[in-house]
Amino acid sequence: MSVPEIAAKGLFLIGDPHLADTPPGQRLPGYREQVMDKIAACLERAKALGMLPVFLGDLFHWPRENSNAMLVNLIDLLGPHGGELMPYVLVGNHDKYQARLTRDVSLAVLEAAGVVRLMSEPGPQLVLRVKDRTALVGASPDGTSIPSLFHRDDPGPDFVLWLTHHNIQFPEFQERAGRIREIPGVDWVINGHIHRPQPTLRAGSTIWANPGNITRLTFTRRSKERKPSAAIWTPGLAELEKWVVPHLAFEQVFPDQEFPPEEQETEGESGFILGLERLAWRRTREGMGLEQFLKANLNPELLETELIWDLYREVTSGGQG
Repeated sequence: MSVPEIAAKGLFLIGDPHLADTPPGQRLPGYREQVMDKIAACLERAKALGMLPVFLGDLFHWPRENSNAMLVNLIDLLGPHGGELMPYVLVGNHDKYQARLTRDVSLAVLEAAGVVRLMSEPGPQLVLRVKDRTALVGASPDGTSIPSLFHRDDPGPDFVLWLTHHNIQFPEFQERAGRIREIPGVDWVINGHIHRPQPTLRAGSTIWANPGNITRLTFTRRSKERKPSAAIWTPGLAELEKWVVPHLAFEQVFPDQEFPPEEQETEGESGFILGLERLAWRRTREGMGLEQFLKANLNPELLETELIWDLYREVTSGGQG
C-alpha cells in the first residue's frame, strides 16, 4: 500500500477536542470559543515546532448539525496549516452518524474543503521522516480492529506507530475490552477516546500510551486537578512529551457548586448515565430540570433520541395520552 511520506520533526498529538456550538454537560457558556482557542494554540505550537498535527478522534461532539458559522471558523483556522503539514484527523465515535462515517457529517465537510486528511480506514496512513529516521504511522479508527501483528518490510521503517480510538484496559479502566499486549512489529500504540490521561505501559516491544484529551467535559475533582495537554512524539522517546494547552481556570468553565458525593469519571456514552445521576443529586440544590438536561445532552440525529423524548413527555404528563 502506497502512503505519503512527510518530513517533520515529530507528531503533535491532539486528543478529543469535542468541539460543539452549545456547551455539553455542565460546561458554562463560551464553550465553542474556548475549544476553538485550544485548537488554535495546538496548531500554532505544532507549526512552531515543525511537527505534523494529528487529532486522535472526536474532533466534534456531535457528528452533524454543527452550525455553518462554526464550520467556517474551523476551516479558516485549519486552512493556513495546509501543505505537507496539513493536519490528520483520526475518526472517532463522536465523528460518525449512527456509527457510520457518511458524506454529510461535519468531518466530511472539512475533508471536502481540503483542510484535513482523514484517517477513516484501518491500516498504514503515512511515513514520517524525521531527519535520517523514518516512522510508519498506522491507524485503527473507531469501530475497527487493532492489528495483532504488523509485518515490516526489509528494509523497513525505524519505528511503527499505531493510532487508535478504542476502549483499552489502561490501569484506571480495567473493565474495558481492549487488552494491552505486545503487537509484534509495532513500537507504539497511542490511544484517544479515553479522556483521562493514563500511565504509559510497555508490553514486550510495544509501548502503549493514552495522553488524554484537551477539553474538560466532566465536573469532577479529577477534571479540576488535571491540566489539558497535547502530546509530542519524536524518535527515541520512552514517554510522550506533554505540552499544556492554554486554558481557563476550572471555576471559569464549570458552575460554582459542590462536587457530587460519589464521584466517578467515565468516557463516551456511559457519561450520559452519569449525567442523569448528577442531575438527580443537583435537582434540589439548584433547580436544573430534566428537560434542560436532555436538551443539552441528547443528539437529535440519533434514532433513540425521539424514544427518550416520548418517554419524557409520557412521564411529565402523568401518563395521560
